[in-house]
Amino acid sequence: MDVPTIIPLRAFQDNYIWCLRQDSAAVVVDPGDAAPVLDYLANEGVRLTAILTTHHHADHVGGNTRLLSKYNVPVFGPAHEKIPGITQTLREGDTIEVPGISLNLRVLDVPGHTAGHIAYYGGGVLFCGDTLFSCGCGRLFEGSAAQMYSSLLKFAALPADTLVYCAHEYTLSNLRFARAADPGNPALDVRETAARAALSTGNPSLPSTIQSELATNPFLRGGDAGVAASASRHAGRNLTDPAEVFATLRRWKDGF
Repeated sequence: MDVPTIIPLRAFQDNYIWCLRQDSAAVVVDPGDAAPVLDYLANEGVRLTAILTTHHHADHVGGNTRLLSKYNVPVFGPAHEKIPGITQTLREGDTIEVPGISLNLRVLDVPGHTAGHIAYYGGGVLFCGDTLFSCGCGRLFEGSAAQMYSSLLKFAALPADTLVYCAHEYTLSNLRFARAADPGNPALDVRETAARAALSTGNPSLPSTIQSELATNPFLRGGDAGVAASASRHAGRNLTDPAEVFATLRRWKDGF
């Protein structure tokens, strides 16, 4: 069997449904809309073999029911959230052999954006849903800043060359905030140039890498003196704890 190919299927305004393709099998991650998935399967003449979900928001699971009406496949998802059609619940430490694809993925509990959010890691790739974004992170809809920061630290500990497949095209908008939070960081220029070049040709700015996020994502850089100084100025008090810096940055970004 060939190594799986990861293909972006665009949905809504800025979502990516990631499709793992190997030979005649296809697995989709967070299919918020069934239409682009069904179009791809029909155009390529391949069959759906599984659905992976990271959290319960409609733009990530809204296509499940329609896909399941056409394909009898397993649906993997977080144990602590209600996912349409779920057949296998997952939690931290679980490992799955992705049906139809020669890839094993380990499950990480990453609460913050939602209470039961999970991520999938293996084979040098990370499917992180709405927890980590390119140069950003998800809003705190159900979890706390402390939970989200702990979740992001799990990602930061992964190998630097891990490919990061976020669920939204937010790179350029996140870079605008990163420049405010980390104004002395020359890596942001390199990151923006690469993102604009990719987007100008109709390609995603993704995947990112853990190495790139550690260099440019202010939400992973709370221990950096420049980021801490920016957060301190915004908060009007001196911040030295990276977790406090993160919480301040997240509140700042919410109103940015």
